[in-house]
Amino acid sequence: MSGGGESSELRIVVDDLSGARIAAFLGEHVRQMRSLTPLESVHALDLDGLRKPEVTFWSAMDGEHVVGCGAIKRLDPEHAELKSMRTDARRKRSGIASLLLAHIIAEARRRGFSRLSLETGSGEFFLPARRLYEKFGFAHCEPFADYRPDPNSVFMTRTLR
Repeated sequence: MSGGGESSELRIVVDDLSGARIAAFLGEHVRQMRSLTPLESVHALDLDGLRKPEVTFWSAMDGEHVVGCGAIKRLDPEHAELKSMRTDARRKRSGIASLLLAHIIAEARRRGFSRLSLETGSGEFFLPARRLYEKFGFAHCEPFADYRPDPNSVFMTRTLR
């Protein structure tokens, strides 16, 4: 995939979250989630929340540009949560989210998790994300971990075999 100009290869890298580019990318993610969802229903993690030892974070890079991201948070030895999935608005519908999600599912399997769950929004804005998760085998479920029922949230899970 190319971002224009010189041809570059999309790569997915573990990110230590120390760079200014990813900080700006995630800052925009948190601002957008807060603009779309009541504050008490926003579960997007900020940089400090993502820098926890139980979280592994990946950035999708096109050259030096962050074009997507995603993470898994270890809930217990068998269960992980998908967090912080985002694609650059200028690159939506270009396959980045699918590449990231496939990578994260493979990593979760490799790490021995048997279940991967997520929380996403229930509004129209989140419909493409929900469709992507369904395409990758996620099904609707009850709230998990510390989540509570919330009309602004949709909970999904899938087994990893």
